[in-house]
Amino acid sequence: MHQLTLAEIARGLADKKFSSEELTKTLLARIAQLDPQLNSFISLTEDLALAQAKDADARRANGESGALLGAPIAHKDLFCTQGIRTSCGSKMLDNFKAPYDATVVAKLAAAGAVTLGKTNMDEFAMGSANESSYYGAVKNPWNLEHVPGGSSGGSAAAVAARLLPAATATDTGGSIRQPAAFTNLTGLKPTYGRVSRWGMIAYASSLDQGGPLARTAEDCAILLQGMAGFDPQDSTSIDEPVPDYSAGLNGSLQGLRIGVPKEYFSAGLDPRIAELIHNSIKELEKLGAVIKEISLPNMQHAIPAYYVIAPAEASSNLSRFDGVRFGYRCEDPKNLIDLYKRSRGEGFGPEVQRRIMVGAYALSAGYYDAYYLKAQKIRRLVKNDFMAAFNEVDIILGPTTPNPAWKLGAKSSDPVAAYLEDVYTITANLAGLPGLSMPAGFVDGLPVGVQLLAPYFQEGRLLNVAHQYQLNTDWHTRTPTGF
Repeated sequence: MHQLTLAEIARGLADKKFSSEELTKTLLARIAQLDPQLNSFISLTEDLALAQAKDADARRANGESGALLGAPIAHKDLFCTQGIRTSCGSKMLDNFKAPYDATVVAKLAAAGAVTLGKTNMDEFAMGSANESSYYGAVKNPWNLEHVPGGSSGGSAAAVAARLLPAATATDTGGSIRQPAAFTNLTGLKPTYGRVSRWGMIAYASSLDQGGPLARTAEDCAILLQGMAGFDPQDSTSIDEPVPDYSAGLNGSLQGLRIGVPKEYFSAGLDPRIAELIHNSIKELEKLGAVIKEISLPNMQHAIPAYYVIAPAEASSNLSRFDGVRFGYRCEDPKNLIDLYKRSRGEGFGPEVQRRIMVGAYALSAGYYDAYYLKAQKIRRLVKNDFMAAFNEVDIILGPTTPNPAWKLGAKSSDPVAAYLEDVYTITANLAGLPGLSMPAGFVDGLPVGVQLLAPYFQEGRLLNVAHQYQLNTDWHTRTPTGF
């Protein structure tokens, strides 16, 4: 049963081939057996999962149906879950039990999804390797000596290792798409505002977006259907109708205009990945797509702009963790200043401290105009590049990452090297666009992803293209050895 996709699970439950309770018990046993190798979970919620599974079976017995009814999933550990530890991968929140459910958690629970647990992540979603977690690094199931990507590496590793069919994740600068590429999954970052951020612990509020990680585009469509929609509790949520994503999967790609930015194929891209991307282009051409070279001239400025804006927002968002109201508090503080200093110094890890300091500096008097304001102007130029490109093409295609997954610890002493791995993903966050990564092959036994970008609220188009591609390729069906 662990090899079944979400879509296959939905059909199996509808046909009464197995129950949600049977499936849940099977996957919980598999997690207990295999996750010690991966460290992909922070918390398991066995009692909740079994109760939800029994409830889903009862709902089906009463005639209710639904693609997510009885389907097992897990949540990245920054989605608040009532009464369950929500740690954000940090010592700061190791003892925090959320008093409410995030909107995404509540919507999926209402749809009947079964929560198996909370997945490991880079601390406060800051990282590209899932090595900054207070609970230890996550391992890539394709090679346990390599990173699974971050910050949603726990969700990615768990799904790739067939511990469960799908999981929620978040993407601030590529944290859904990059782990998807590194672990041979399909990952979708929706349009900013498409999925509610209420109850999702913030890293950078103007960039963060929740989305699905699964093995196929079809499964991403199912999970996104349950996650998306307007939320009056979230001031950044957009009141836009949610289409039936599954219904649009089978549309023809005949005449689809695909833009390939010339800037993507620079010296920084591994030539073996470039070859796989060109192979993907050929497959889509066979399906009727028309390829056109385009330009995104301001892409080169995206990384420096992002690494001013994101830390600036993080320094503001993380100021609430002060040792006073909730979370970690140092022992025997001498006074209020000592309480603040030691609680934050002991509660936050090095990467989080680094980004808070960068952000506070960029926002400080005398530097705001020089750094933060200038970065926001570059952000607008990046968006304008995309708007111009989408006047000529329907979607944009390129590599998800410049290199395959690196070895654990290989970039730990050089954070800038890790930041540069986000070069192809962060532009979608700066512009607020939807982006998807899908499996495109392997380099040295490690997965490679191809990225698709579309205009605002065109997630359905991305899923359609990825689904048609996956009907004609088998990369997404490959399973890591031993799992």
